Amino acid sequence: MTILDERTVPAAEPPAGPAPAPAAPPADLRRARDELRRIKEEVSRGPDPAATRRQHEKNKLTVYERLHLLFDEGTFTEIETLRRHRATGFGLEDRKPHGDGVVIGWGLVHGRTVFAYAHDFRVFAGALGEAHAAKVHKVMDLAEAAGAPLVSLNDGAGARIQEGVTALAGYGGIFRRNVAASGVIPQISVMLGPCAGGAAYSPALTDFVFMVRDTAQMFITGPDVVQAVTGERITHNGLGGADVHATVSGVSHFVHDDEESCLEDVRFLLALLPANNRELPPTAHCDDPAERRTDALTSLVPADPGHSYDIRGVIEEIVDDGEYLEIHETWATNIVCALARLDGQPVGIVANQPASLAGVLDIHASEKAARFVSTCDSFNIPLVTLVDVPGFLPGVGQEHSGIIRHGAKLLYAYCNATVPRVSVVLRKAYGGAYIVMDSRSIGADLSFAWPTNEIAVMGAEGAANVVFRREIAAADDPESLRAQRIKEYRTELMHPYYAAERGLVDDVIDPGDTRATLVRSLAMLRTKKGEVPARKHGNVPT
Repeated sequence: MTILDERTVPAAEPPAGPAPAPAAPPADLRRARDELRRIKEEVSRGPDPAATRRQHEKNKLTVYERLHLLFDEGTFTEIETLRRHRATGFGLEDRKPHGDGVVIGWGLVHGRTVFAYAHDFRVFAGALGEAHAAKVHKVMDLAEAAGAPLVSLNDGAGARIQEGVTALAGYGGIFRRNVAASGVIPQISVMLGPCAGGAAYSPALTDFVFMVRDTAQMFITGPDVVQAVTGERITHNGLGGADVHATVSGVSHFVHDDEESCLEDVRFLLALLPANNRELPPTAHCDDPAERRTDALTSLVPADPGHSYDIRGVIEEIVDDGEYLEIHETWATNIVCALARLDGQPVGIVANQPASLAGVLDIHASEKAARFVSTCDSFNIPLVTLVDVPGFLPGVGQEHSGIIRHGAKLLYAYCNATVPRVSVVLRKAYGGAYIVMDSRSIGADLSFAWPTNEIAVMGAEGAANVVFRREIAAADDPESLRAQRIKEYRTELMHPYYAAERGLVDDVIDPGDTRATLVRSLAMLRTKKGEVPARKHGNVPT
Protein backbone atom coordinates (compact mmCIF):
# COMPACT_ATOMS: atom_id res chain seq x y z
CA MET A 1 0.00 0.00 0.00
CA THR A 2 1.34 3.46 -0.94
CA ILE A 3 1.09 6.23 1.66
CA LEU A 4 0.83 9.74 0.24
CA ASP A 5 1.90 12.91 2.01
CA GLU A 6 -1.19 15.04 2.32
CA ARG A 7 0.85 18.02 1.07
CA THR A 8 1.29 16.33 -2.30
CA VAL A 9 -2.38 15.50 -2.76
CA PRO A 10 -4.16 18.09 -4.88
CA ALA A 11 -7.19 19.71 -3.28
CA ALA A 12 -10.52 18.58 -4.59
CA GLU A 13 -12.31 21.06 -6.80
CA PRO A 14 -15.77 22.14 -5.63
CA PRO A 15 -18.57 20.38 -7.49
CA ALA A 16 -20.12 22.28 -10.36
CA GLY A 17 -23.89 21.99 -9.94
CA PRO A 18 -25.92 19.17 -8.33
CA ALA A 19 -24.29 15.80 -7.62
CA PRO A 20 -24.85 13.27 -10.40
CA ALA A 21 -27.23 10.36 -9.79
CA PRO A 22 -25.54 7.10 -8.82
CA ALA A 23 -24.54 5.15 -11.86
CA ALA A 24 -26.21 1.80 -12.51
CA PRO A 25 -24.08 -1.19 -11.52
CA PRO A 26 -21.82 -2.29 -14.31
CA ALA A 27 -23.16 -5.18 -16.31
CA ASP A 28 -20.62 -7.56 -14.85
CA LEU A 29 -21.67 -6.66 -11.27
CA ARG A 30 -25.30 -7.21 -12.13
CA ARG A 31 -24.39 -10.61 -13.53
CA ALA A 32 -22.44 -11.43 -10.37
CA ARG A 33 -25.37 -10.41 -8.21
CA ASP A 34 -27.75 -12.55 -10.25
CA GLU A 35 -25.34 -15.45 -10.07
CA LEU A 36 -25.15 -15.16 -6.28
CA ARG A 37 -28.94 -15.08 -6.05
CA ARG A 38 -29.20 -18.16 -8.28
CA ILE A 39 -26.68 -20.11 -6.21
CA LYS A 40 -28.41 -19.33 -2.94
CA GLU A 41 -31.80 -20.24 -4.37
CA GLU A 42 -30.34 -23.56 -5.51
CA VAL A 43 -28.96 -24.19 -2.02
CA SER A 44 -32.38 -23.47 -0.53
CA ARG A 45 -34.20 -25.74 -3.00
CA GLY A 46 -31.74 -28.56 -2.46
CA PRO A 47 -29.56 -30.50 -4.87
CA ASP A 48 -32.40 -32.40 -6.49
CA PRO A 49 -36.21 -31.95 -6.52
CA ALA A 50 -36.47 -35.71 -6.08
CA ALA A 51 -34.59 -35.44 -2.76
CA THR A 52 -37.10 -32.88 -1.52
CA ARG A 53 -39.96 -35.08 -2.66
CA ARG A 54 -38.50 -38.09 -0.82
CA GLN A 55 -38.15 -35.98 2.33
CA HIS A 56 -41.82 -34.99 2.19
CA GLU A 57 -42.91 -38.56 1.42
CA LYS A 58 -41.38 -39.58 4.76
CA ASN A 59 -43.49 -36.91 6.51
CA LYS A 60 -40.33 -34.88 7.07
CA LEU A 61 -39.89 -31.19 6.39
CA THR A 62 -36.89 -29.75 4.59
CA VAL A 63 -34.22 -27.95 6.59
CA TYR A 64 -35.45 -24.46 5.65
CA GLU A 65 -39.08 -25.36 6.37
CA ARG A 66 -38.00 -26.41 9.85
CA LEU A 67 -36.05 -23.22 10.46
CA HIS A 68 -39.06 -21.19 9.33
CA LEU A 69 -41.16 -22.87 12.03
CA LEU A 70 -38.52 -22.47 14.74
CA PHE A 71 -37.73 -18.78 14.30
CA ASP A 72 -39.86 -15.66 14.28
CA GLU A 73 -40.81 -14.91 10.70
CA GLY A 74 -38.06 -13.35 8.62
CA THR A 75 -35.45 -13.25 11.40
CA PHE A 76 -33.15 -16.18 10.53
CA THR A 77 -29.68 -15.17 9.31
CA GLU A 78 -27.70 -17.94 7.66
CA ILE A 79 -23.91 -17.95 7.51
CA GLU A 80 -21.39 -20.10 5.64
CA THR A 81 -24.04 -20.89 3.05
CA LEU A 82 -21.46 -21.43 0.34
CA ARG A 83 -19.00 -23.63 2.22
CA ARG A 84 -17.92 -26.81 0.43
CA HIS A 85 -15.91 -29.82 1.50
CA ARG A 86 -12.38 -30.34 0.15
CA ALA A 87 -12.23 -34.13 0.42
CA THR A 88 -11.20 -36.34 -2.47
CA GLY A 89 -11.57 -40.00 -3.23
CA PHE A 90 -14.56 -42.31 -3.41
CA GLY A 91 -16.24 -39.88 -5.80
CA LEU A 92 -16.32 -36.96 -3.37
CA GLU A 93 -14.21 -34.78 -5.66
CA ASP A 94 -17.12 -34.81 -8.13
CA ARG A 95 -19.76 -33.96 -5.52
CA LYS A 96 -19.18 -30.65 -3.76
CA PRO A 97 -22.57 -29.11 -3.01
CA HIS A 98 -22.73 -25.75 -1.27
CA GLY A 99 -23.55 -25.91 2.44
CA ASP A 100 -22.16 -29.45 2.85
CA GLY A 101 -25.35 -30.80 4.39
CA VAL A 102 -25.84 -28.43 7.33
CA VAL A 103 -27.37 -24.97 7.74
CA ILE A 104 -26.11 -22.69 10.52
CA GLY A 105 -27.10 -19.25 11.75
CA TRP A 106 -29.17 -17.31 14.22
CA GLY A 107 -32.55 -15.62 14.54
CA LEU A 108 -35.20 -14.58 17.03
CA VAL A 109 -37.57 -16.77 19.03
CA HIS A 110 -40.20 -14.68 20.80
CA GLY A 111 -37.95 -11.70 20.08
CA ARG A 112 -34.83 -13.20 21.73
CA THR A 113 -31.65 -14.32 19.96
CA VAL A 114 -31.24 -18.08 19.44
CA PHE A 115 -28.57 -19.93 17.42
CA ALA A 116 -29.18 -23.12 15.47
CA TYR A 117 -27.64 -25.71 13.24
CA ALA A 118 -29.81 -27.99 11.14
CA HIS A 119 -28.89 -31.04 9.09
CA ASP A 120 -30.03 -31.16 5.47
CA PHE A 121 -30.76 -34.82 4.78
CA ARG A 122 -30.96 -34.06 1.06
CA VAL A 123 -27.19 -33.47 0.96
CA PHE A 124 -25.05 -36.53 1.75
CA ALA A 125 -27.96 -37.71 3.94
CA GLY A 126 -26.91 -35.05 6.44
CA ALA A 127 -23.72 -37.01 7.19
CA LEU A 128 -20.94 -35.13 8.97
CA GLY A 129 -17.62 -34.46 7.29
CA GLU A 130 -14.78 -32.03 7.98
CA ALA A 131 -16.43 -28.92 6.46
CA HIS A 132 -19.82 -29.84 7.93
CA ALA A 133 -18.25 -30.16 11.39
CA ALA A 134 -16.38 -26.87 11.03
CA LYS A 135 -19.68 -25.11 10.40
CA VAL A 136 -21.24 -26.68 13.49
CA HIS A 137 -18.19 -25.73 15.58
CA LYS A 138 -18.51 -22.17 14.29
CA VAL A 139 -22.13 -21.71 15.36
CA MET A 140 -21.54 -23.40 18.73
CA ASP A 141 -18.67 -21.02 19.44
CA LEU A 142 -20.82 -18.05 18.41
CA ALA A 143 -23.68 -19.15 20.66
CA GLU A 144 -21.44 -19.47 23.69
CA ALA A 145 -19.67 -16.16 22.96
CA ALA A 146 -22.99 -14.34 22.51
CA GLY A 147 -24.53 -16.01 25.55
CA ALA A 148 -27.59 -17.30 23.68
CA PRO A 149 -29.37 -20.69 23.48
CA LEU A 150 -28.36 -23.26 20.86
CA VAL A 151 -30.86 -25.53 19.09
CA SER A 152 -29.76 -28.44 16.91
CA LEU A 153 -32.17 -29.91 14.36
CA ASN A 154 -30.80 -33.42 13.86
CA ASP A 155 -31.54 -35.40 10.71
CA GLY A 156 -28.28 -36.98 9.64
CA ALA A 157 -26.74 -40.35 8.92
CA GLY A 158 -23.77 -40.01 11.26
CA ALA A 159 -20.13 -39.70 10.23
CA ARG A 160 -19.34 -39.40 6.51
CA ILE A 161 -17.56 -42.69 5.93
CA GLN A 162 -15.67 -41.46 2.87
CA GLU A 163 -13.84 -38.85 4.99
CA GLY A 164 -12.65 -41.35 7.59
CA VAL A 165 -11.11 -40.18 10.84
CA THR A 166 -11.53 -36.46 10.06
CA ALA A 167 -15.29 -36.97 10.41
CA LEU A 168 -14.78 -38.61 13.79
CA ALA A 169 -12.58 -35.72 14.89
CA GLY A 170 -15.40 -33.40 13.87
CA TYR A 171 -17.72 -35.15 16.31
CA GLY A 172 -15.10 -34.87 19.02
CA GLY A 173 -15.08 -31.11 18.55
CA ILE A 174 -18.87 -31.01 18.92
CA PHE A 175 -18.81 -33.08 22.11
CA ARG A 176 -16.12 -30.90 23.65
CA ARG A 177 -18.17 -27.79 22.92
CA ASN A 178 -21.34 -29.40 24.30
CA VAL A 179 -19.54 -29.95 27.60
CA ALA A 180 -17.95 -26.50 27.65
CA ALA A 181 -21.36 -24.87 27.13
CA SER A 182 -23.14 -27.13 29.64
CA GLY A 183 -24.74 -25.00 32.33
CA VAL A 184 -23.66 -21.86 30.47
CA ILE A 185 -26.25 -21.63 27.69
CA PRO A 186 -29.36 -23.76 27.17
CA GLN A 187 -28.73 -26.52 24.61
CA ILE A 188 -31.71 -28.21 22.97
CA SER A 189 -31.54 -31.18 20.61
CA VAL A 190 -34.44 -31.89 18.26
CA MET A 191 -34.37 -35.36 16.70
CA LEU A 192 -36.15 -35.30 13.34
CA GLY A 193 -34.53 -38.28 11.64
CA PRO A 194 -31.92 -41.00 12.22
CA CYS A 195 -29.06 -40.47 14.66
CA ALA A 196 -26.66 -43.38 14.90
CA GLY A 197 -23.29 -44.18 16.41
CA GLY A 198 -21.23 -41.49 18.05
CA ALA A 199 -23.66 -38.84 16.78
CA ALA A 200 -26.09 -39.92 19.50
CA TYR A 201 -23.77 -38.64 22.22
CA SER A 202 -24.14 -34.95 21.38
CA PRO A 203 -27.91 -34.91 22.10
CA ALA A 204 -27.25 -36.87 25.29
CA LEU A 205 -24.90 -34.09 26.43
CA THR A 206 -27.49 -31.34 25.91
CA ASP A 207 -30.13 -30.10 28.34
CA PHE A 208 -33.29 -31.24 26.54
CA VAL A 209 -34.04 -33.77 23.79
CA PHE A 210 -37.15 -33.67 21.59
CA MET A 211 -38.10 -36.57 19.28
CA VAL A 212 -40.72 -37.04 16.57
CA ARG A 213 -42.52 -40.38 16.46
CA ASP A 214 -41.83 -42.81 13.61
CA THR A 215 -39.24 -40.59 11.87
CA ALA A 216 -36.59 -40.11 14.58
CA GLN A 217 -34.32 -42.80 15.99
CA MET A 218 -31.24 -42.80 18.21
CA PHE A 219 -28.93 -45.75 18.84
CA ILE A 220 -25.24 -46.51 19.16
CA THR A 221 -25.41 -49.70 17.07
CA GLY A 222 -28.21 -50.26 14.57
CA PRO A 223 -30.53 -53.26 14.19
CA ASP A 224 -28.24 -55.01 11.69
CA VAL A 225 -25.27 -54.90 14.06
CA VAL A 226 -27.42 -55.99 16.98
CA GLN A 227 -28.67 -58.99 15.02
CA ALA A 228 -25.16 -59.91 13.84
CA VAL A 229 -23.70 -59.78 17.34
CA THR A 230 -26.55 -61.00 19.54
CA GLY A 231 -28.95 -62.70 17.14
CA GLU A 232 -31.78 -60.39 18.26
CA ARG A 233 -34.03 -59.08 15.50
CA ILE A 234 -35.57 -55.65 16.05
CA THR A 235 -36.80 -52.71 14.00
CA HIS A 236 -35.23 -49.26 13.97
CA ASN A 237 -38.09 -47.82 16.02
CA GLY A 238 -38.15 -50.80 18.34
CA LEU A 239 -34.47 -50.29 19.08
CA GLY A 240 -34.22 -46.52 19.28
CA GLY A 241 -37.51 -44.89 18.38
CA ALA A 242 -39.09 -41.93 20.14
CA ASP A 243 -41.40 -43.95 22.38
CA VAL A 244 -38.58 -46.26 23.46
CA HIS A 245 -36.42 -43.34 24.55
CA ALA A 246 -39.36 -41.53 26.16
CA THR A 247 -40.60 -44.48 28.24
CA VAL A 248 -37.76 -46.99 28.64
CA SER A 249 -34.33 -45.38 28.39
CA GLY A 250 -35.20 -41.82 29.47
CA VAL A 251 -33.00 -40.32 26.74
CA SER A 252 -35.83 -38.24 25.27
CA HIS A 253 -37.59 -35.56 27.34
CA PHE A 254 -40.41 -34.85 24.87
CA VAL A 255 -42.17 -36.84 22.12
CA HIS A 256 -44.42 -35.42 19.40
CA ASP A 257 -46.44 -36.85 16.53
CA ASP A 258 -45.29 -34.28 13.99
CA GLU A 259 -42.56 -31.72 13.42
CA GLU A 260 -44.89 -28.72 13.62
CA SER A 261 -46.06 -29.42 17.18
CA CYS A 262 -42.53 -30.42 18.17
CA LEU A 263 -40.99 -27.13 17.06
CA GLU A 264 -43.83 -25.18 18.65
CA ASP A 265 -42.99 -26.77 22.01
CA VAL A 266 -39.30 -25.99 21.46
CA ARG A 267 -40.33 -22.34 21.14
CA PHE A 268 -42.44 -22.63 24.32
CA LEU A 269 -39.54 -24.16 26.23
CA LEU A 270 -37.20 -21.38 25.09
CA ALA A 271 -39.70 -18.83 26.44
CA LEU A 272 -39.19 -20.30 29.92
CA LEU A 273 -35.38 -20.35 29.85
CA PRO A 274 -32.88 -17.51 30.27
CA ALA A 275 -30.42 -16.79 27.47
CA ASN A 276 -27.53 -17.94 29.67
CA ASN A 277 -26.50 -18.70 33.24
CA ARG A 278 -25.80 -15.05 34.03
CA GLU A 279 -29.39 -13.97 33.44
CA LEU A 280 -32.66 -14.59 35.22
CA PRO A 281 -35.37 -16.42 33.26
CA PRO A 282 -37.72 -14.12 31.35
CA THR A 283 -40.84 -12.88 33.10
CA ALA A 284 -44.22 -12.70 31.39
CA HIS A 285 -47.35 -10.69 31.94
CA CYS A 286 -49.80 -12.63 34.11
CA ASP A 287 -53.55 -12.08 34.41
CA ASP A 288 -53.92 -14.93 36.91
CA PRO A 289 -54.11 -13.21 40.35
CA ALA A 290 -51.12 -13.93 42.58
CA GLU A 291 -53.43 -14.20 45.60
CA ARG A 292 -55.93 -16.50 43.87
CA ARG A 293 -57.22 -19.09 46.31
CA THR A 294 -56.71 -22.75 45.55
CA ASP A 295 -59.61 -24.20 47.51
CA ALA A 296 -60.12 -26.86 44.83
CA LEU A 297 -57.07 -28.62 46.27
CA THR A 298 -59.09 -29.79 49.27
CA SER A 299 -61.22 -31.93 46.97
CA LEU A 300 -58.39 -32.96 44.65
CA VAL A 301 -56.20 -34.45 47.38
CA PRO A 302 -57.74 -37.13 49.66
CA ALA A 303 -56.95 -36.67 53.35
CA ASP A 304 -56.32 -40.41 53.74
CA PRO A 305 -52.61 -40.95 52.91
CA GLY A 306 -53.43 -44.38 51.54
CA HIS A 307 -55.68 -43.04 48.79
CA SER A 308 -54.25 -42.14 45.40
CA TYR A 309 -54.66 -39.01 43.26
CA ASP A 310 -52.97 -37.36 40.28
CA ILE A 311 -50.47 -34.70 41.36
CA ARG A 312 -50.84 -33.03 37.95
CA GLY A 313 -54.19 -31.68 39.12
CA VAL A 314 -52.45 -29.98 42.05
CA ILE A 315 -49.82 -28.44 39.78
CA GLU A 316 -52.47 -27.22 37.36
CA GLU A 317 -54.40 -25.56 40.18
CA ILE A 318 -51.33 -23.77 41.57
CA VAL A 319 -49.52 -22.42 38.49
CA ASP A 320 -50.45 -19.48 36.26
CA ASP A 321 -53.50 -20.26 34.11
CA GLY A 322 -53.02 -23.98 34.75
CA GLU A 323 -50.27 -24.10 32.11
CA TYR A 324 -47.08 -26.10 32.54
CA LEU A 325 -44.58 -28.10 30.49
CA GLU A 326 -43.90 -31.57 31.88
CA ILE A 327 -40.42 -33.03 31.40
CA HIS A 328 -40.05 -36.81 30.84
CA GLU A 329 -43.82 -37.26 31.00
CA THR A 330 -43.76 -41.01 30.31
CA TRP A 331 -40.50 -42.03 32.01
CA ALA A 332 -40.20 -42.59 35.78
CA THR A 333 -43.83 -41.57 36.17
CA ASN A 334 -43.73 -41.84 39.98
CA ILE A 335 -42.26 -38.35 40.02
CA VAL A 336 -43.36 -35.32 38.01
CA CYS A 337 -40.95 -32.61 36.84
CA ALA A 338 -42.37 -29.55 35.12
CA LEU A 339 -41.61 -25.98 34.11
CA ALA A 340 -44.32 -23.42 34.75
CA ARG A 341 -44.86 -19.84 35.90
CA LEU A 342 -45.97 -18.39 39.21
CA ASP A 343 -47.05 -14.75 38.92
CA GLY A 344 -45.25 -14.60 35.58
CA GLN A 345 -41.95 -15.97 36.96
CA PRO A 346 -40.64 -19.31 35.61
CA VAL A 347 -40.30 -22.06 38.23
CA GLY A 348 -39.27 -25.69 38.22
CA ILE A 349 -41.65 -28.07 39.98
CA VAL A 350 -40.67 -31.46 41.40
CA ALA A 351 -43.57 -33.49 42.77
CA ASN A 352 -44.14 -37.05 43.93
CA GLN A 353 -46.89 -38.77 41.95
CA PRO A 354 -49.16 -40.92 44.17
CA ALA A 355 -50.96 -42.19 41.04
CA SER A 356 -47.82 -44.15 40.04
CA LEU A 357 -46.14 -46.60 42.43
CA ALA A 358 -47.76 -44.62 45.28
CA GLY A 359 -45.19 -41.88 44.62
CA VAL A 360 -42.19 -43.80 45.96
CA LEU A 361 -38.68 -42.83 44.95
CA ASP A 362 -36.80 -45.44 42.94
CA ILE A 363 -33.69 -45.42 40.75
CA HIS A 364 -35.26 -43.83 37.68
CA ALA A 365 -37.29 -41.27 39.63
CA SER A 366 -34.18 -40.20 41.53
CA GLU A 367 -32.19 -39.79 38.31
CA LYS A 368 -35.00 -37.91 36.58
CA ALA A 369 -35.51 -35.45 39.42
CA ALA A 370 -31.78 -34.99 40.04
CA ARG A 371 -31.13 -34.02 36.44
CA PHE A 372 -34.07 -31.61 36.46
CA VAL A 373 -33.01 -29.96 39.73
CA SER A 374 -29.49 -29.53 38.36
CA THR A 375 -30.81 -28.02 35.11
CA CYS A 376 -33.00 -25.52 36.96
CA ASP A 377 -30.11 -24.56 39.22
CA SER A 378 -27.84 -24.05 36.21
CA PHE A 379 -30.23 -21.54 34.68
CA ASN A 380 -31.43 -19.66 37.78
CA ILE A 381 -34.91 -21.19 37.81
CA PRO A 382 -36.40 -21.36 41.36
CA LEU A 383 -37.53 -24.77 42.61
CA VAL A 384 -40.88 -25.71 44.14
CA THR A 385 -41.10 -29.22 45.62
CA LEU A 386 -44.46 -30.84 46.34
CA VAL A 387 -43.92 -33.71 48.77
CA ASP A 388 -46.13 -36.77 49.21
CA VAL A 389 -43.69 -39.67 49.47
CA PRO A 390 -43.95 -42.97 51.38
CA GLY A 391 -40.22 -43.70 51.06
CA PHE A 392 -37.78 -45.38 48.71
CA LEU A 393 -38.92 -48.43 46.76
CA PRO A 394 -37.80 -51.58 48.62
CA GLY A 395 -36.57 -54.67 46.81
CA VAL A 396 -33.55 -56.75 45.95
CA GLY A 397 -33.54 -55.44 42.39
CA GLN A 398 -33.41 -51.83 43.51
CA GLU A 399 -30.68 -52.47 46.06
CA HIS A 400 -28.52 -54.50 43.69
CA SER A 401 -28.96 -51.93 40.91
CA GLY A 402 -27.67 -49.18 43.17
CA ILE A 403 -30.61 -47.32 44.70
CA ILE A 404 -28.16 -45.91 47.26
CA ARG A 405 -25.94 -44.53 44.52
CA HIS A 406 -28.79 -43.24 42.37
CA GLY A 407 -30.79 -41.85 45.28
CA ALA A 408 -27.69 -39.93 46.28
CA LYS A 409 -27.84 -38.11 42.92
CA LEU A 410 -31.08 -36.40 43.93
CA LEU A 411 -29.72 -35.62 47.38
CA TYR A 412 -26.59 -34.14 45.81
CA ALA A 413 -28.55 -32.07 43.29
CA TYR A 414 -30.73 -30.43 45.96
CA CYS A 415 -27.84 -29.83 48.36
CA ASN A 416 -25.82 -28.29 45.54
CA ALA A 417 -28.61 -25.99 44.29
CA THR A 418 -28.31 -22.29 45.14
CA VAL A 419 -31.53 -21.07 43.51
CA PRO A 420 -34.57 -20.20 45.67
CA ARG A 421 -36.06 -23.44 47.03
CA VAL A 422 -39.52 -23.81 48.58
CA SER A 423 -41.12 -27.11 49.56
CA VAL A 424 -44.67 -28.02 50.55
CA VAL A 425 -45.53 -31.29 52.32
CA LEU A 426 -49.03 -32.21 51.18
CA ARG A 427 -49.52 -35.47 53.07
CA LYS A 428 -46.97 -38.12 54.01
CA ALA A 429 -43.21 -37.65 54.06
CA TYR A 430 -41.45 -40.67 55.48
CA GLY A 431 -37.87 -41.63 56.17
CA GLY A 432 -34.91 -40.81 53.97
CA ALA A 433 -37.24 -39.88 51.11
CA TYR A 434 -38.55 -36.97 53.21
CA ILE A 435 -34.99 -35.70 53.69
CA VAL A 436 -34.14 -36.08 49.99
CA MET A 437 -37.25 -34.23 48.78
CA ASP A 438 -35.75 -30.83 49.64
CA SER A 439 -36.37 -30.79 53.39
CA ARG A 440 -35.23 -27.88 55.51
CA SER A 441 -32.32 -29.97 56.76
CA ILE A 442 -30.69 -30.11 53.29
CA GLY A 443 -31.12 -26.44 52.55
CA ALA A 444 -34.68 -25.60 51.48
CA ASP A 445 -35.14 -21.87 52.08
CA LEU A 446 -38.73 -22.31 53.18
CA SER A 447 -40.76 -25.39 54.05
CA PHE A 448 -44.54 -25.43 54.40
CA ALA A 449 -47.01 -28.19 55.15
CA TRP A 450 -50.73 -28.77 54.83
CA PRO A 451 -52.69 -29.76 57.95
CA THR A 452 -52.84 -33.29 56.50
CA ASN A 453 -49.07 -33.74 56.71
CA GLU A 454 -47.43 -36.78 58.32
CA ILE A 455 -43.67 -36.34 58.66
CA ALA A 456 -41.94 -39.26 60.36
CA VAL A 457 -39.30 -41.94 60.09
CA MET A 458 -41.97 -44.30 58.77
CA GLY A 459 -45.72 -44.79 58.82
CA ALA A 460 -47.43 -45.35 62.18
CA GLU A 461 -48.23 -48.98 61.40
CA GLY A 462 -44.65 -49.86 60.53
CA ALA A 463 -43.27 -47.88 63.46
CA ALA A 464 -45.56 -49.60 65.98
CA ASN A 465 -44.63 -53.00 64.62
CA VAL A 466 -40.94 -52.22 65.15
CA VAL A 467 -41.00 -50.29 68.44
CA PHE A 468 -43.60 -52.44 70.20
CA ARG A 469 -42.88 -55.75 68.50
CA ARG A 470 -42.17 -57.78 71.63
CA GLU A 471 -44.95 -56.18 73.65
CA ILE A 472 -47.49 -56.89 70.91
CA ALA A 473 -46.30 -60.48 70.47
CA ALA A 474 -46.70 -61.18 74.23
CA ALA A 475 -50.16 -59.56 74.53
CA ASP A 476 -53.32 -61.58 75.05
CA ASP A 477 -54.97 -59.58 72.27
CA PRO A 478 -52.13 -58.58 69.87
CA GLU A 479 -54.37 -56.87 67.31
CA SER A 480 -56.08 -54.70 69.89
CA LEU A 481 -52.74 -53.66 71.41
CA ARG A 482 -51.26 -53.02 67.96
CA ALA A 483 -54.14 -50.68 67.10
CA GLN A 484 -53.69 -48.87 70.41
CA ARG A 485 -49.94 -48.43 69.93
CA ILE A 486 -50.42 -47.22 66.35
CA LYS A 487 -52.84 -44.59 67.59
CA GLU A 488 -50.43 -43.52 70.33
CA TYR A 489 -47.50 -43.24 67.91
CA ARG A 490 -49.53 -41.19 65.47
CA THR A 491 -50.81 -38.91 68.24
CA GLU A 492 -47.40 -38.36 69.81
CA LEU A 493 -45.03 -38.19 66.86
CA MET A 494 -47.05 -37.76 63.66
CA HIS A 495 -49.59 -35.05 64.34
CA PRO A 496 -49.58 -32.28 61.70
CA TYR A 497 -47.88 -29.70 63.94
CA TYR A 498 -45.03 -31.86 65.25
CA ALA A 499 -42.46 -30.70 62.66
CA ALA A 500 -43.63 -27.08 62.89
CA GLU A 501 -43.21 -27.11 66.67
CA ARG A 502 -39.57 -28.10 66.16
CA GLY A 503 -38.84 -25.53 63.45
CA LEU A 504 -38.50 -28.09 60.66
CA VAL A 505 -41.54 -26.63 58.91
CA ASP A 506 -41.91 -22.87 58.65
CA ASP A 507 -45.69 -22.90 58.75
CA VAL A 508 -48.71 -25.15 58.42
CA ILE A 509 -50.91 -23.56 55.77
CA ASP A 510 -54.44 -23.81 54.46
CA PRO A 511 -54.32 -25.66 51.09
CA GLY A 512 -56.36 -22.78 49.69
CA ASP A 513 -53.42 -20.45 50.39
CA THR A 514 -50.85 -22.59 48.57
CA ARG A 515 -50.50 -20.46 45.42
CA ALA A 516 -50.38 -17.18 47.35
CA THR A 517 -47.83 -18.58 49.80
CA LEU A 518 -45.56 -19.79 47.01
CA VAL A 519 -45.81 -16.52 45.08
CA ARG A 520 -44.96 -14.43 48.16
CA SER A 521 -42.10 -16.72 49.15
CA LEU A 522 -40.49 -16.71 45.71
CA ALA A 523 -40.88 -12.94 45.41
CA MET A 524 -38.97 -12.55 48.68
CA LEU A 525 -36.27 -14.99 47.56
CA ARG A 526 -35.78 -13.44 44.11
CA THR A 527 -32.66 -11.62 45.26
CA LYS A 528 -31.17 -14.63 47.03
CA LYS A 529 -27.40 -14.91 46.63
CA GLY A 530 -26.18 -18.48 46.82
CA GLU A 531 -22.74 -19.10 48.27
CA VAL A 532 -20.67 -21.95 46.88
CA PRO A 533 -17.32 -23.20 48.18
CA ALA A 534 -14.14 -22.60 46.21
CA ARG A 535 -13.60 -25.80 44.24
CA LYS A 536 -13.04 -27.00 40.72
CA HIS A 537 -16.25 -29.03 40.79
CA GLY A 538 -18.01 -31.50 43.03
CA ASN A 539 -17.77 -35.27 42.59
CA VAL A 540 -21.32 -36.13 41.59
CA PRO A 541 -22.51 -39.69 42.43
CA THR A 542 -22.72 -41.78 39.25
